[in-house]
Amino acid sequence: MLRRSKSLFVCAGFVAVGLGVAVVARPTPSFSAFDENASSLGIIRAGSPVDSLDRFADGTPDFLRLDSPSDQVAFRRWFTLIAEYQALRQPESLPTEINDCAALLRYAYRNALRKHDSAWIRASQILPPTALPTIEKYQYPSTPLGPSLFRIREGAFERGDLKDGTFAEFADVKTLKVFNTYFVSRNIHAARPGDILFYRQLEQDSQFHSMVFVGRSQWVEDSGPQSAHDVVVYHTGPIGKSRGEMRRMGLAELQRFPSPRWHPVSGNANFLGVYRWNILRGAD
Repeated sequence: MLRRSKSLFVCAGFVAVGLGVAVVARPTPSFSAFDENASSLGIIRAGSPVDSLDRFADGTPDFLRLDSPSDQVAFRRWFTLIAEYQALRQPESLPTEINDCAALLRYAYRNALRKHDSAWIRASQILPPTALPTIEKYQYPSTPLGPSLFRIREGAFERGDLKDGTFAEFADVKTLKVFNTYFVSRNIHAARPGDILFYRQLEQDSQFHSMVFVGRSQWVEDSGPQSAHDVVVYHTGPIGKSRGEMRRMGLAELQRFPSPRWHPVSGNANFLGVYRWNILRGAD
């Protein structure tokens, strides 16, 4: 997690009020059970055959992957919109569960997969500036794995993973990197909205840190070429005795930051690269 110090990455956070940010104010298929245990938990619906294929051997079952291009686009748009909003909202309204960079990833991931109806808007206090597509394959928490979306153990997917604690609702940043995302490139230009930038900092308490690559904001009106306005967001994690805070900055600013350890370039050993969620694997 990023902490304040003379040598560590510090970026200007933006909030919707008072810092000059122009925030736009516009207003499942069925599955059969692998076994009696899965069926009794209501994890997988009965009615049509499924298997335990994991064609990439990354631990994510194929039935969890978002196969259709429309679902992939919908997930990316919701994930980035939700993640970025946490850096634009008033700090006191930030959900209490978002207390570090991994918590931001989990929160945005789960909520991207939810049904975005009026009840969700009231609970999240997020009113998208434009209409967004809906993810059709499944909606959280009624996913093929229930609410336990994150893999926390190594290995390719097997049927026994459904009942032995291999999937959980909580995962730290290292676990999200190793078991729930896959490496794309150390070239930042390969990043797409919704991808994750991972760093490793051996000299800090938390050895791993993550940033969400938002790309072009859905909230802030701007103009100019796409690459000039790409942004990233992240949570600092605890800073001293404080809970830390959400921060947002332009990719161009990150690339010029005085401390080179935060530069998203292949020559920076601290930068582990661009990673993508396993549920999107096979989309490219």
